[in-house]
Amino acid sequence: MKKPEHWGGGLGGGEAPRAGAGARASVDGAGDPVRPSDAPCAADVSARSARLPGERRDDHVYAALDLGTNNCRLLIARPEQRSRRKTDMLRIVDAFSRIVRLGEGMGSSSRICEQAIERTLEALDVCREKMSARGVSRARLIATQACRAADNGAEFVERVRERTGLLLEVIDRETEARLAARGCGSLADPRAESILLFDIGGGSTELVWLTRDAQGGELRHWTSLELGVVSLAERFGGKSVTPDIYEAMTARALEGLAAFAERTAAERRCERFHLLGTSGTVTTLAGVHLGLERYDRWRVDGLWLSDEDATRAIDSLRAMDFDQRAANGCIGPQRADLVLAGCAIFEAIRRVFPAARTRIADRGLREGMLLEMMEADGVFTPRAG
Repeated sequence: MKKPEHWGGGLGGGEAPRAGAGARASVDGAGDPVRPSDAPCAADVSARSARLPGERRDDHVYAALDLGTNNCRLLIARPEQRSRRKTDMLRIVDAFSRIVRLGEGMGSSSRICEQAIERTLEALDVCREKMSARGVSRARLIATQACRAADNGAEFVERVRERTGLLLEVIDRETEARLAARGCGSLADPRAESILLFDIGGGSTELVWLTRDAQGGELRHWTSLELGVVSLAERFGGKSVTPDIYEAMTARALEGLAAFAERTAAERRCERFHLLGTSGTVTTLAGVHLGLERYDRWRVDGLWLSDEDATRAIDSLRAMDFDQRAANGCIGPQRADLVLAGCAIFEAIRRVFPAARTRIADRGLREGMLLEMMEADGVFTPRAG
């Protein structure tokens, strides 16, 4: 059974969207986009950003869309004033997740292929309709590595605008790392002086070194590797992964981590230093560790996974053949050829940054966007650091 649906985001705070440094495409929030329906687009959302007399600051319905190399995910939420857990500040209104493999074949080509574009456009049509049905008034819609790297990334962004009316913002690597940290940083051990956060994506992997002292938290170092589960699986193969292939994937990931390891070598690692992982790889490993027949976010999000338990979960996945992985309720057929590539990247991170435990986060970019939009509206007080 496939992993349950999640959520993602678009433009908010009344600002025009912008692509970060190095992005291949930006979007212009001025003017009315051509669109086939009355569904809200980023420009519509921005135009409604000013509050009306008597309107409460928490009246908005927020949406965050994250279009990655492998997944298209939408999250629609309101601020949560009475959360079940102190780490939860969002009340989920609706969600959507679909594997689109936008970056399929980009390991051998620098262009997004037509089949991937059509799959993604169909998923974005669904997102547009959900945003319209839920009355979204604030949104941020981002695209990451596939659109950053593709020669036809700008062309794809324009096709999305013409077909759906949605204005994608191609974010840079630093913004992606910052949003990941904002989205799941609340799960870091408050007594830890240093934490390594990582997000293993389809086309890239972000790492963030976080520190904390009496004055608050700080993002000390970050990096984004052009290495993800899709690109690694396409290069080495993901269906039949022998021990030699797995070690070759791990070696490739170790090579990519070398520069960041050198840059952070002098950073203090306290007794409570730990890893904080947000990605389908680590949530899958958590589900396997727990022996779940069906994925359960409430049991996975915030779980502490010891180093020994992580090793056992990875070994369990490596012992499965492709059909067994596809039949696993925490993996499913669409991710069965990618999960071992993710395990190899996680393996490399654990070798370079050994820690006794990893905290698992079923949250990330979308939650980071939602929280930042709500903070900009004064719903929440921005966190220090």
